[in-house]
Amino acid sequence: MQTEVVLGIGGNKGDRADFLLKTIEALSQQVTLIGYSQIYETEVWGGVAKMGNFLNQVVCIQTHLNPNRLLEVIQVIEAQLGRTREQHWGDRTIDIDILYFGEQVWDTPSLRIPHPYLEQRRFVLQPLAEILPEKKHPILGKTTLELLNECNDLGQVSFWRQEK
Repeated sequence: MQTEVVLGIGGNKGDRADFLLKTIEALSQQVTLIGYSQIYETEVWGGVAKMGNFLNQVVCIQTHLNPNRLLEVIQVIEAQLGRTREQHWGDRTIDIDILYFGEQVWDTPSLRIPHPYLEQRRFVLQPLAEILPEKKHPILGKTTLELLNECNDLGQVSFWRQEK
């Protein structure tokens, strides 16, 4: 049985747009791609990254993998695209987060679903609202639009315009 999964992807090192494209290409070899948001340019969240703004996107997939196996696949893709984990919330080529896994709730040492900071991050909620505005958070019971309207994150989030 296939499960609909929502992923957040983003990075601020190297050719940011190319890393998003390569991430979607790599994911599509492992899962069924349903759709994705536009690309957003966003300010650093968490105050640690130093290399400048991130490009972020939300991707909707279907998979037969369980959450732990999907996490393994994601970590392999991140490593293949040069992701290193030197500093929590630091600069990175690509980060792939599982935002939602169907309606499931997971709380293990290695994986928490829905993503534990989802409702605090405008850079996630804005692209999520573009493709799944009525998606309900399985714990909070609020739609993406409701979460976005209540979000206290004041970080700048705007449509990305590719440099010519």
